[in-house]
Amino acid sequence: MKKLLIATGNQDKVAEIKEKYRDLKFEIVSPGELNLDFAVEETGSTLEENALLKARAGAEKSGLLTLADDTGLAVDALDGRPGVYSARFAGPDASYQDNNLHLLKLLEDIPAEKRQAAFCTVAALVDPEKNLEVTVEGRLEGRILTDLRGEQGFGYDPIFYLPERGKTLAELSLEEKNAISHRARALEKMKSKLQEFYHQTG
Repeated sequence: MKKLLIATGNQDKVAEIKEKYRDLKFEIVSPGELNLDFAVEETGSTLEENALLKARAGAEKSGLLTLADDTGLAVDALDGRPGVYSARFAGPDASYQDNNLHLLKLLEDIPAEKRQAAFCTVAALVDPEKNLEVTVEGRLEGRILTDLRGEQGFGYDPIFYLPERGKTLAELSLEEKNAISHRARALEKMKSKLQEFYHQTG
């Protein structure tokens, strides 16, 4: 069975992708499972550049078909920030909680009707054998709450509110989130590419 490396140290992401691709005929592995020392400096100015940096690095180190993604939260009231700096918005070693609280602090005087935001995920696939590189994008619109709600998910999920659902991403089950999220939408597009390029059905 062909291996598909998920080029991330984030086990939450690995679990989400394994669930999304459970019907594909790939053995999905993480850098940790291969004992790969995987750390990439995300120097790109766009999500696409960063996703490709990670996918290329994973493919080069492992020799395997590699999938990586980069996600940014764009808040209208902050002119699109934190964007590519979403994971380290509150500092280089920031936790999910640190980033959430930092964002809420910056928005504390912004009224509800001006707290629109969008999550964007760019997924990149690199196959060193086929000399193949492809990227896809998924977006999810919502707004930022004034406090944290929900215990599921990770990152900014507890403050990202979906008006049509009446819930934050962190109040959805993994199954519900995987059906609608920005990453889910990017992964679904990439799933079609994987099926096309590797002649898989599922």
